[in-house]
Amino acid sequence: MATTNLSYYDKATIPNAKKFRFGIVVSEWNPDITGNLYLGAEEALIQNGAVRENIIRWDVPGSFELIYGCKHMLDTQKVDAIIAIGNVIQGETKHFDFVCEGVTQGIKDLNIKYDVPIIFCVLTDNTKQQSIDRSGGKHGNKGIESAIAAIKMAALREF
Repeated sequence: MATTNLSYYDKATIPNAKKFRFGIVVSEWNPDITGNLYLGAEEALIQNGAVRENIIRWDVPGSFELIYGCKHMLDTQKVDAIIAIGNVIQGETKHFDFVCEGVTQGIKDLNIKYDVPIIFCVLTDNTKQQSIDRSGGKHGNKGIESAIAAIKMAALREF
């Protein structure tokens, strides 16, 4: 369980994002959660210099489809980093485990295969309330944290 505010960062330590293009692939499942994560990510990118026209958003049906969405974006768009935004909430079956494992491994595989970082912004919580708390609630917004990671990783590619 997160014990800190996910939205806190020291702006002085973040590279300027003006020259970078960002892709954001967003799951349509649990749109209240993923929508808030997207808004947090977009706001953080812009606050750190990203140009709105250099932020590409694609929506996919669910978290499992983030893998293909990110791969297709890598194949068709020139981006410096991608943020994969999704939400999976524990249910009564093992579906949760399979989706979480598949998405995690798929995003990891894309990070190994391609020279563009893909940031994992998929909340995998036990309850809806935990997801709310991490998408703009009492623990901040994981979308902001993911945007900061995307900026830092895009800058790392320049070395």
